[in-house]
Amino acid sequence: MQSHTVKCYSATTMMIRHRLGTSQGFTLMEVLVVLFILLALASVAVVAYQGTREKAKMDQTLIYVKALSDALELYQAHVGRFPTTEQGLNALFNPPSDLPNPAKWSGPYLKDSAPTEDPWQGPYQYVCPGTRTRDGFDVWSLGPDGIDNTEDDIGNWTK
Repeated sequence: MQSHTVKCYSATTMMIRHRLGTSQGFTLMEVLVVLFILLALASVAVVAYQGTREKAKMDQTLIYVKALSDALELYQAHVGRFPTTEQGLNALFNPPSDLPNPAKWSGPYLKDSAPTEDPWQGPYQYVCPGTRTRDGFDVWSLGPDGIDNTEDDIGNWTK
C-alpha cells in the first residue's frame, strides 16, 4: 500500500516561491539606462558648479580691485600723489624709497595677508597715470585667460 502525502502551502508561501523562481534580476539594458541617466545628471551638476565657481572668482576679483582702488586713494590722500608705475602696488605695503616726504606715508594701506595674486594666480596690474579711467590710475586683473587687453580683464573701470 502506498501512502500519499499531501503538502499544504499557504498562499503567501506560493507567491514567494513564484516570485523567487521567476525573478531574473535587471537586464543589461535596464542597468545601462540607469547609468546613462546618472551620468547625465552628474554632468549637468558639474557644468552648473563650474559656471558658479568662475562667476564667484570674477566677483571676488572685482571686490579686491575695489579694495586696491580704495587703498590707492588713501595713499594719495596721505602722500599727495598716487604711486608711480615703477613703485607699483608694493607702495601700499612698504614705503617707497624715493618718496619726497617719507613721513607722509602712513601705511601699510592693506593688511600683510592681502592677496598679491588674483584667483587665477596672476599678479594684479597697476599703471599710473591710467589710460582707462579718470581716477588717475588703472588697477586690474588679467582675468581667467591671463592675457592683457581682452574682454575678461577685471579692473577699476569694470562695472
